Amino acid sequence: MIEEKFKIVYSQGLQARPATKLVSKANSFQAEMYMEYNDRKVNLKSIMGVLSLGVPANSKVKISVSGSDEDDAFKAISRIITEINEMV
Repeated sequence: MIEEKFKIVYSQGLQARPATKLVSKANSFQAEMYMEYNDRKVNLKSIMGVLSLGVPANSKVKISVSGSDEDDAFKAISRIITEINEMV
């Protein structure tokens, strides 16, 4: 299992557009993936779950990835979070 905290700095937080990018990428892997924020944990492959967290800008989330393709999945999710943080 790989776990790491990420800071979401995108000014809109994890609203619909960035959340959709994240969930779409998560769904392209076999690994189980979860996001935690404010002591709530949701499946990273669920758009409703991710949006229900209501992650605002400048917040830290914890991503957990486990499964046969966890290394590739974690790298891909890390790249998407970097892209989200660079959105204008």
